[in-house]
Amino acid sequence: MRLENILALSKGSLLGDPSVSLFESVVFDPSKVKRGSFFVAYSPDDIALALQNGAYGVMFDKPTQICDSEVAWIKVDNIDSALKKLLRFYLLEKELQVYACDPITLHLSSMISTPSNFASIEGPMSAIWDKLWPLEKKSIVLFSPTLTDSEIFIEHSQLIRAQEKTITIIEQTLFETSFIHNDTFYERQMLSPFFIPYLEHLLFFYTFLRIPFQIKGFSKMGHFIPVFTNSRLESKEFGSSDRVVIFEPLLELIDEQIDFLDAQASWAKIIYLLPESMRSSLTIGVENFLFYRYTEEVLSILQAKSFHFALVAGVDKSILNPSRSAMRQLELDF
Repeated sequence: MRLENILALSKGSLLGDPSVSLFESVVFDPSKVKRGSFFVAYSPDDIALALQNGAYGVMFDKPTQICDSEVAWIKVDNIDSALKKLLRFYLLEKELQVYACDPITLHLSSMISTPSNFASIEGPMSAIWDKLWPLEKKSIVLFSPTLTDSEIFIEHSQLIRAQEKTITIIEQTLFETSFIHNDTFYERQMLSPFFIPYLEHLLFFYTFLRIPFQIKGFSKMGHFIPVFTNSRLESKEFGSSDRVVIFEPLLELIDEQIDFLDAQASWAKIIYLLPESMRSSLTIGVENFLFYRYTEEVLSILQAKSFHFALVAGVDKSILNPSRSAMRQLELDF
């Protein structure tokens, strides 16, 4: 990567008069810097090690002491914005096929083995850069506009969706599924039936674009997260209690998950614990819809209610493991 291109695309300011004009690689971890690298310094504290390891250039957006005149020091207003402009330009020659999808489909794709010419991306800008930069020409990329700025790409298409069911569910609970796809039986996958329509679209997408894939098993999703608890809200082993708190970080998915629980667990006592911002005329007077203003209220509400399933929106499951002082206060409140 040439210095003049970095300056032109990032709109950065070159400090000093360095002799270098070309860099071998772009690196974010100072311990991985090699002679000739261009180091992106999210933290000024990392610069000394990067220089020690041979960095020829440094990009930064925080106050930094310039200590080596032979190094190309590039000051930018915002590192992520600068990287987005650089990446957008350099991806042009790769002619990538880019597809947008929802966050659940993207997370499912990260659990399925695919060849190196396919990449699903999310996370900080540094992780996205490391994933996209090595891709070969005409590779296929999947991302979610909810999680990643779509302006990284010149253009993208929507995920190609299945028009008919391609998965047959053999057995299911609320949180596990055994199913058949393409004559292959996948037994007791740690995947709620809630996710099966999303998986169908993803596998159809792979098949349509002739992307080889292999399902080895699913780890826990970052959505519709079940935590089995006792009456004191202490976490128990999976499947060992009849009191489950389900956490969903994305508010956009709550309506769909409410419909799923109402249909699949009509026998159960279910409560829905939602942020005050989701209160509407449709929920007025509905006994199992409860609302919280502050995250700290969630535990006390759960403690006060009896339920088989409690769907909690917009709160992390870590609230079930509060500090001892917080637990003592909670006990005093009751």
